[in-house]
Amino acid sequence: MSLKKQLVFFLFSLYLTQSFAQDTPHGQRIFSSNDSTVQNYIQYLNRYFSGNDWLISDPKIGGNVNGLIHFVNDQPIDIIINNIRSLPVDPGKNFVDRLPGNVPDSLMVKGFISRKMKQTRLEQIKEGVLEEYANKELIVPNEELENLDSKLALIPPGQGMRLFADSVYVLPDSLAELDVISDNRVKNAFDFQRIVKMDSIRAKYVEAKRIFYNDSIRRAYRDSILLSYRKNLIQKDIDIRAKRLSDSITLNNYSVLKAYNDSVVKNVNDSIAGILSVLAEYANSIDTTRINLSNLNGKQTQITLDDNKQTYTRIWLKNEQNDSLSVLVKNTDKSSISMVIDDGVTFKRFAQQEIIKHDFNTLRPSYELEKVQSKYKIETPWNMGGNGDLGFTQTYQENWKKGGKSAISMLMVLKGFANYSDKKIKWENSGEIRNGWIKLGNQDESDNRIQKNDDKFELTSRFGISAFKKWYYSAELNIQSQFFNGYKYPDRENPISSFLAPSKTLFKIGLDYKPNKNLSIFLSPITSKTVFVRDTVNIDQTNFGVAEGKKRFWEPGLNADVKFKHEIDKNITYETKYKMFVNYTSPFSKFDIDWENQLKVQFTDHINMQLMFHMLYDDNVLFTKYDDNGEALKNPDGSAQKETRIQLKELITVGFTYKINKKVFRSRRI
Repeated sequence: MSLKKQLVFFLFSLYLTQSFAQDTPHGQRIFSSNDSTVQNYIQYLNRYFSGNDWLISDPKIGGNVNGLIHFVNDQPIDIIINNIRSLPVDPGKNFVDRLPGNVPDSLMVKGFISRKMKQTRLEQIKEGVLEEYANKELIVPNEELENLDSKLALIPPGQGMRLFADSVYVLPDSLAELDVISDNRVKNAFDFQRIVKMDSIRAKYVEAKRIFYNDSIRRAYRDSILLSYRKNLIQKDIDIRAKRLSDSITLNNYSVLKAYNDSVVKNVNDSIAGILSVLAEYANSIDTTRINLSNLNGKQTQITLDDNKQTYTRIWLKNEQNDSLSVLVKNTDKSSISMVIDDGVTFKRFAQQEIIKHDFNTLRPSYELEKVQSKYKIETPWNMGGNGDLGFTQTYQENWKKGGKSAISMLMVLKGFANYSDKKIKWENSGEIRNGWIKLGNQDESDNRIQKNDDKFELTSRFGISAFKKWYYSAELNIQSQFFNGYKYPDRENPISSFLAPSKTLFKIGLDYKPNKNLSIFLSPITSKTVFVRDTVNIDQTNFGVAEGKKRFWEPGLNADVKFKHEIDKNITYETKYKMFVNYTSPFSKFDIDWENQLKVQFTDHINMQLMFHMLYDDNVLFTKYDDNGEALKNPDGSAQKETRIQLKELITVGFTYKINKKVFRSRRI
C-alpha cells in the first residue's frame, strides 16, 4: 500500500473514532513544536471542527481544515495546503468559537453557583428575614384602622345586657335582677334605697362589661390586621431579596462561564493554529504523484512528482515508422516536469508520404428503425406528508411529571414523516409536536392565568437494510423533550422542567420485523439511553435520575418497540405504540414503559375526534412523598423522600384537522 493510501486510511479511522475522544481538561494547549505525533493533532482538530458545541467562525476555514484532516476533499491537497499557509494572522480572529452557555462542565467551574447552592441561599434569606422581623415593632398604616366601629359588630350603649342574655358574661348572684320584689324585702326606707343602689351598681357593671367587650373586639381586629400586615410585609421582603439574589446569581454565572470559556477558546485556537502549520508541512512532505508515460508501442515508464527530491527517467519515443528518439524526463516539483532530448541527436526532414485512401461511406449510419422498447422505469422512493390537528380537549392526568391539571383545554398536534423505500433499503423519519394550554374553571381568582396542559416534541429516524423475508437490520435514533417550562401550579416561580431539561435520547441497533405497513416489531438488544438536563440551576436534575453535580447519565439496555395500526371502519382508525427499555445493570428492577393508544374518528375531511390514553413508567423519574397533612416526608439526613410512580394521561379532542401527503417520483434506466 502506498504512503498516501496509508495516510488516508489512518485519517479515516481516526474520523470514525473521533466521537469517543475526550475534551482536554480546561481546553489546555496540546501543541508542542517538538511533538510530531499526527494522531493527537487529528483527534484534537476533529473535536472542535466536527460540530457539537463549537462554532466554526469561518466556513472557508472549516472546509480547508476538514479537507486537511481527511486528506481527501473536493479540491486537491496542494490548494488546501496553500490556503492553510495563506491564512491571515489576526490575533482577534478565532478559528472556532463557543457560547458560554455551552460549557459542558459548568458545575465544575470555580465560582459557578449551582441550583443546590442557590436553594440554600434562598433558605438562608427566608430564615434571616423571619429572625429580623421576630422582635421588630411594626406600625400598621392608619388607613387600615379607620372606621373600625362601622366594620365591627360592637354592642351599642344601653344594650349591654345582650352580652349576659347570650351567655357571653354571667352576672354575679349578688347583682342578679329580681323579676318580682316581695314585700318582705322592703320593710323600711333603708331597704328601698339599697335596692335602688343595687340597680345602679348593676347598670355600671353591665356598662363596664360592654366597654371591655367592645375593646377586646377592637384589639382582636387590630391584632389580626397587624398579623396579616406583618405576614405580607415579610413575604414581600423575602420575594424582593430572592429576586435580587436570583439576578445576581444569573449575572455571576454568566460572568464566570464567560471568563472560563474565553480562556478555553483562546487556548484551543492557539493549539489549532500551531497544529495546522505542522499538519500542512507534514501533508506537503508526504504527498507525491506518480504518472506513467507511454509511447506508440505501449511501453511505459514511471516518474514520481515530489517537492523534496528530483527523479529522472528515460523514455523512447516512437513514430509510425518505428523510428526512436530518447528523451530524458525530470520532475521539477509536484506539479510540473521537464523533458530534454538526449545529446548527439540530429534531425533530418523527410518528404510527406502519401496518405492511404479510406472509403468513408462505410461509416454512414443505418437509418432503419429498430424495435422501440421501454428504457426507463418510474419509481417513488420518497413518501412525505403529515397532519395537523387543533381542537378542544378534555384532559385527565395522574402523576404527570411535566405538570398540568385536569380541565378543558386547547390542544395542537403536528405530525410529519419522510420515508424512503428502495429495493432492500428502508429509511423512516418522523416528528411530532404536541402543545396544549388550559384555563381552569374553578381556579383561584388571584391566579386566573393560562396554564400549560401538554408539551412534547419527538424526532425519530430509523434506517433498515433487508436481512431475510420480512426482517430488516435496523438502527434508530429517537429524541424526546419539550418546548416550554413546566410548573407545579399554582407555583409559577420554580419550574420543574424546561426545554431540554430533561431530554431523552435513545440509539438502538437490532432487527425490525415488518410483515405489512401496519405492523412493526423492533427488537434492539444494543440500546444506549442518555438523559440530559440542560439547566441545572433552575431545574432539579435529581428528579430525573441525574446525580447531583452532573448534567446527564447513560444506561445500556434492551429495547422493544411495537407499532400497530388497524382500520376498524372506513372512518375509524386505532393505533398503538408500545416501547419498553430494560436496563442491563439492573434488569429486574430498572425498566421504562411508554404505551400510547389513539382512536381517531373522521367525521369529514377536516373534522375529526381523537381519543388518546398515554401511560408512562420511568424508574429514573422521582416524585416527592407527602404525609396526610400535605407535608413532605424527610429522610434521616433531612432530604425529601422520593418514589417512582406511574404517569397517566387521557385526552379527548374534537377539532379541525388537515393532512398532507406527497410522493416523490424519479425515473430509473432499465
